[in-house]
Amino acid sequence: MCTGRPGWLTVSLRVGKYKKTHKNIMINLMDVLEVDSERQVVRVEPLVTMGQLTAYLNPMGWTIPVVPELDDLTVGGLIMGTGIESSSHIYGLFQHTCVAYELVLADGSLVRCSPTENSDLFYAVPWSCGTLGFLVAAEIKMVPAKKYVKIHYKPVRGLQKICEKFTEESKKKENSFVEGLMYSLDEAVIMTGVLTDEAEQSKINRIGNYYKPWFFKHVENYLKADRTGVEYIPSRHYYHRHTRSIFWELQDIIPFGNNPVFRYLFGWMVPPKISLLKLTQGEAIRKLYEQHHVVQDMLVPIKSLEKSIQTFHVDLNVYPIWLCPFILPNNPGMVHPKGNEAELYVDIGAYGEPKSKQFEARASMRQMEKFVRSVHGFQMLYADCYMTREEFWDMFDGSLYHKLREEMNCKDAFPEVYDKICKAARCVRVHVCECASVHLCECSGVGVQVCACARVRVCECAPV
Repeated sequence: MCTGRPGWLTVSLRVGKYKKTHKNIMINLMDVLEVDSERQVVRVEPLVTMGQLTAYLNPMGWTIPVVPELDDLTVGGLIMGTGIESSSHIYGLFQHTCVAYELVLADGSLVRCSPTENSDLFYAVPWSCGTLGFLVAAEIKMVPAKKYVKIHYKPVRGLQKICEKFTEESKKKENSFVEGLMYSLDEAVIMTGVLTDEAEQSKINRIGNYYKPWFFKHVENYLKADRTGVEYIPSRHYYHRHTRSIFWELQDIIPFGNNPVFRYLFGWMVPPKISLLKLTQGEAIRKLYEQHHVVQDMLVPIKSLEKSIQTFHVDLNVYPIWLCPFILPNNPGMVHPKGNEAELYVDIGAYGEPKSKQFEARASMRQMEKFVRSVHGFQMLYADCYMTREEFWDMFDGSLYHKLREEMNCKDAFPEVYDKICKAARCVRVHVCECASVHLCECSGVGVQVCACARVRVCECAPV
């Protein structure tokens, strides 16, 4: 079984071909259920989006500690996958701000889990991609909201200095937010922010207004002018600062989108919904995009930041690069530090067209994945993943996950997370054709094509 939400409605660019051969269960739950000010917890259904949640909570004087960037990201996706924001150096990943989940299991029972109630399941749910049960509600911590974020822009040059400055700021608890944008291998702007209710009126910048420059272009101006700066950004504008340009992906879709004339006349029309882009994307364009475009987030220990950026530069050469620090506690589950203590990590986000001359989607990403495993890092599972099963479970800790799948009889009800998200995953019912060059799928026959030898048909769910 899998959720019945169509693949084009998700933010992930990966094509979920498993939906063609699995039983689709519709779970259209998209309401904010309860705001408990005394416990400082909000209870929501899985399809509640970040844009919806901040719009609901902020007028009440509340927000959530980690507000992942894009408006359309859902609570369910951020729990079953993961989510991060520039406040994560204090609060951790999105999952670490959740206090309870409610799931429907393989046997149809409804279960609530928390750190003190069904704790194994609570810690195993994040990163499981819906392969332990169907999420129907979640309880998330709330924190008091303030009107503005006072943000400092600091241009830094030289890779070593960038890494040192970014690490230094990431360790400061007085910073409510820390973020870095790298515009080349040795040029970056490090941003730090604090929440405040007071602001200098002359320095207020409502960056979320449709006619304003895209945020990453606005930040680049500080680098070009080689000057520091201070601004006051309304909190909700800050939370969704990269939404209007989908980070910097929109510059490849609408190259003139940041032109002042376009912004004033048509800025209210953008960004186009990612779901609309996916729905209207033809197969040829999708494959071209897959081979010549990269959307990846790799989570690595901050002590490996300099080496990691050099690796990204050689293998991908994509700029800007997003840097976002987070604290990773030593909790049970698929993702935790190598040692026994919490450790500071950083999300390195690469989105765009690789300029590396040797870039080839599968080979280059396998090189990146190998490097990330070597430094005990993790790959976000919304993106294309080319690891073998052995490599995947070398990167992630599957001990608790597999234990629960066995105990809860998940194997006949839900696919394993690897089979759901990895491009190297094979259909469980394939065999080699007589021509020995392809694999024939014995599944339902959905999405099959004739092999070059004209004797068998090859299922698209077995891409290798």
